[in-house]
Amino acid sequence: MSQQEQTYERRMIMGIGFTFIIAIFGYLLAMVPGFDRVGPLACAIILAIIYRQIFGYPEQFRRGIQFSAKYLLRAAIILYGLKLNIGVIFEEGLGLLAKGAAGIIFSILLTVYLAKKFKASTQLSLLLGVGTGVCGAAAIAAVSPIVKAKEEDTAIGVGIIALAGTIFSIIYALIMPFLPLTEEQFGIWAGLSLHELAHVALAAAPAGEDALAMALLAKLGRVFLLVPLCFILIYWMRSRKDIEEEGGAKVSFPWFLLGFIAMSLFGSFVLGDYIPVSDMVMNAVDFLTIFILTSAMVGLGLNVSLKEVRNRALKPLIAMLITSILLSVLMFFFVQI
Repeated sequence: MSQQEQTYERRMIMGIGFTFIIAIFGYLLAMVPGFDRVGPLACAIILAIIYRQIFGYPEQFRRGIQFSAKYLLRAAIILYGLKLNIGVIFEEGLGLLAKGAAGIIFSILLTVYLAKKFKASTQLSLLLGVGTGVCGAAAIAAVSPIVKAKEEDTAIGVGIIALAGTIFSIIYALIMPFLPLTEEQFGIWAGLSLHELAHVALAAAPAGEDALAMALLAKLGRVFLLVPLCFILIYWMRSRKDIEEEGGAKVSFPWFLLGFIAMSLFGSFVLGDYIPVSDMVMNAVDFLTIFILTSAMVGLGLNVSLKEVRNRALKPLIAMLITSILLSVLMFFFVQI
């Protein structure tokens, strides 16, 4: 191996390690009262963005950081498939699946529509619409390479979704005693309208185990719909004539999506039935998934220059907040049908 190749590998490893270190600090920050409501992923992104503004982009670690932002991101999405139990969704959640699909369509179309009205960034608004309608950061991470989103837009979108979802989940928990909903209805409402899986759990847990179970079932139905949504976006991108006059946009197939599907099938029909797995192992896999996703988001966060995006994020944020409020209202009435 030549000295140049050794230097390349060393910088690659150091860059990946650099994202790991900031991710660890993100976990530590998430233990601080107040920040524990936001979660390690958002905390890590905040730290990465702050680092970029103070110290600039660490060029010596660029290759490793880019590896984390691109390939670790895909690995996390694949592992995220283990969270999706397809069997349970088809056995008990078909009605919730239909309501979830309605929520996704509503969220994406309204957010993009408002973005056009506000003359905001359409691409960032699309990511926020997907994150609001489907499953937060994981959905944004999955669709961003398909729609060819900028890395800074992906990082900003994830940060906004994490913060907004946390605020909404706290509000849900506070107003729960005053709502004319049963515990199960409240759980379904949270699962159909909140952004992240963690936000759903945070809001529904105080309502009891039954509410939490229904909330997670409703949320997993929305996660399942991420798969057909990705294929729809692939078709849409390839058919856009405003990018290329002939042949549509050249969109590479997101092979990691097949890994996501495979892991979902494996977790749904193999683990537990044919391969016994303890809760400790599954908790470890879950931690690894979130840590890898957090490290990937650090890589994206380091690409964010606040000077460049200060004026781009406000209007998409307003569009997303309006959509989130209206989605909550819509699903509030849906759960009572």
